[in-house]
Amino acid sequence: MRSVLALILGGGQGSRLFPLTQLRSKPAVPIGGKYRLIDVPISNCLHADIRRIYVLTQFNSASLNRHVSQTYRMDLFSSGFVDILAAEQTPDSESWFQGTADAVRKARRHFEPHEADYYLILAGDHLYRMDYSRLLAAHIEQNADITVAALPVSTEDATGMGIFTFDQKGRIEHFEEKPTAERLAAIQTSVPFGGSITTSREKPFIASMGIYLFSRAALLSLLARPGNDFGRQLIPEALSRFRVSAYLFSGYWADVGTIASFFEANIGLTPPDAAFSFYDAERPMYTHPRFLPPSRLLGSDVRNGLVAEGTYLERCEVVDSVIGIRSAIRGGARIRQSVVLGADYFEDDPSGSPERVPLGIGRDVTLERVIVDKNARIGDGARLVNRAGATHHDGPGYFVRNGIIIVPKDTTIPAGFEA
Repeated sequence: MRSVLALILGGGQGSRLFPLTQLRSKPAVPIGGKYRLIDVPISNCLHADIRRIYVLTQFNSASLNRHVSQTYRMDLFSSGFVDILAAEQTPDSESWFQGTADAVRKARRHFEPHEADYYLILAGDHLYRMDYSRLLAAHIEQNADITVAALPVSTEDATGMGIFTFDQKGRIEHFEEKPTAERLAAIQTSVPFGGSITTSREKPFIASMGIYLFSRAALLSLLARPGNDFGRQLIPEALSRFRVSAYLFSGYWADVGTIASFFEANIGLTPPDAAFSFYDAERPMYTHPRFLPPSRLLGSDVRNGLVAEGTYLERCEVVDSVIGIRSAIRGGARIRQSVVLGADYFEDDPSGSPERVPLGIGRDVTLERVIVDKNARIGDGARLVNRAGATHHDGPGYFVRNGIIIVPKDTTIPAGFEA
């Protein structure tokens, strides 16, 4: 689709994903054992033959820049590219990105010179698999200026999303960003009566996925007007000036913007009937090729687990968990409903000095509902099970968010430690 240019938003500070975003941006956060979140929208673009892609970044962008530049190298004889557009000071603006629309507005001088009939705006922290060519076909068929991808959601989820209401003909009539529970009770349902869009009783609202397809003139016109955010300002304003349609998506989709949603998305990959799988023979998710050795499992019990390449599991138990690249899990360890992101390197001498905790998970360690970030060291006999049942807590070398323990990147948990 040479007529489409994609803009992937790198997100803001990512405070809701702290401490996973302490040293990296949201799209650079690892997921599924071997991927990064940015791989999802880029892979979807490549499968739709969208080969001109800009990634707009701002906070902690070094690891994201490195991953994108090392992974997505187009053919020398192709006009395609995946380029980073970092927030920058210019004669027109000295400020950081102030929102999704402001980020696109400030990147305009870079993407506008490219010939493109349509602009696809994507988020860098969602997990899903979508055929964007179908989105474009619906946009053209409905003669729309703007098409917003949407899906049915529950009342609980609707309070954190943008909700559509429709007229009797099924056209978008109103767009409300993150309505309160009281407001949703008054709306009751946002499904158009007698239209082609249907939902279940459990999901009575139609919500925006944060995926926008603009015709060229519509986007450039909106960017010329005030407003820093698509969902809160520009899309609601566009309803009175442009033809705005919804494209209903029926597949799996998750906003992986909080610790709770990140944890649930990863654990949700482990059962046999998982709602989402990174494996698809025809539409695989791409990521950086690392050429790691096969994983080595010695007398270990793995039940409903994802184990990435380059890992070493020695007489341990792994249940309902994700084990990331280059992980080392030693004898007697018990890991349940946990996400181990792995390591960026192999340790040349795992034994090292007697005082140093080896890279990875030590002997007889117990982890329950824990996220272990990359390059962490957890000493022998440590127990991380949230004994106090804390919902939010900052401890020595660990954090608790939404009842989930997070061990930050490069952190050492001493032997025998309990939390």
